[in-house]
Amino acid sequence: MAKRDYYDVLGVGRDAPEADVKKAYRRLAMKYHPDRNPDDVRAEEKFKEATEAYKVLTDEDKRRTYDRFGHAGVDASAGGMGGGFENTSFGDIFSDVFGDIFGGASAGGRARTSAHRGADLRYALDLDLEQAVIGDTIEIKVPVLSACDKCDGSGAKSGTGPSTCPDCKGAGQIRVAQGFFSLQQTCPRCRGAGQVIKDPCGNCGGAGRVEKRKTLSVKIPGGVDVGDRIRLAGEGEAGINGGPSGDLYVQIEVREHPIFRRDGKNLYCEVPISFVDAALGGDLEVPTLAGRVKLKIPSETQTGKLFRLRGKGVTPVRGGGVGDLLCRILVETPVKLSDKQKKLLKDFRTSLAEGGSKHSPQESSWFKSVKDFFDRLR
Repeated sequence: MAKRDYYDVLGVGRDAPEADVKKAYRRLAMKYHPDRNPDDVRAEEKFKEATEAYKVLTDEDKRRTYDRFGHAGVDASAGGMGGGFENTSFGDIFSDVFGDIFGGASAGGRARTSAHRGADLRYALDLDLEQAVIGDTIEIKVPVLSACDKCDGSGAKSGTGPSTCPDCKGAGQIRVAQGFFSLQQTCPRCRGAGQVIKDPCGNCGGAGRVEKRKTLSVKIPGGVDVGDRIRLAGEGEAGINGGPSGDLYVQIEVREHPIFRRDGKNLYCEVPISFVDAALGGDLEVPTLAGRVKLKIPSETQTGKLFRLRGKGVTPVRGGGVGDLLCRILVETPVKLSDKQKKLLKDFRTSLAEGGSKHSPQESSWFKSVKDFFDRLR
């Protein structure tokens, strides 16, 4: 009986990369393996066929020959690939094909490295608004895992060193049989390091790292805002077995300010003024982060009026134009009046009433809207 094309057997194209060939074989092997289909002759034949195709198409030389000459170039009787399914170790195939899923390397493969990068750390830094806007340099103290000074991070007692793990022979992994699978798993004895410490360092207990409080100087660029992060490379936890240190990320938080509120590159503040100043106008001194400036209040200013002081806001840390300071006017009602002041205000109210609605345009329009509303309800 003529053999089927190997590409058709696995259901892949002739230009399929090796990864796609393995993926296709995984699917067919799981479906047709004899352990899953006992006494099923057809499934066994399908599995043999898929295994034979896999062995050829994942071998660069055999695949090249097969592409040129077809089955004749790799047929066992022609001195080609030789051997059939009967000589195939399914465990060896699965340790290769499924290794990328279970994290294992094939037998005889390269041992895993025992060096690991240290963890990144996060530090929340509270700033005053002035520090965030103008910039500053601040010292912080951070608890970190640093390399042990006694053993230089090896974890072994002075004068000794780690030895090869007897269970995995330094590979960092062991082979475990699970049914018809043969899988690679991290060695439980050395935890993948490939080495064990027989005589641990008394200072770090064999961990190679100890906790310390590190003092660092952090330069805060002007214009940072809540949520911004400053990265200090290599200032995180020390690496394991000579691995590089992680990074420290300083997370910016800004305390609430008693006068200003920030929105992006603009600052906002509320300016209370007396109703006399609002009516007659005048000059006021208002604060900015760079000092005091004069703000001219025109006569007849209403509460809620916004005045913009250009260039008195924030220079964004990522560049761009300087923001503005926006001052919102709050007209204050006088309190704790004397009898004389109350009389003056009553006389003032009488004089306003004699002038009609021209002195309170908003009040007049509001009452008119209320009257119209109730008229519509009738």
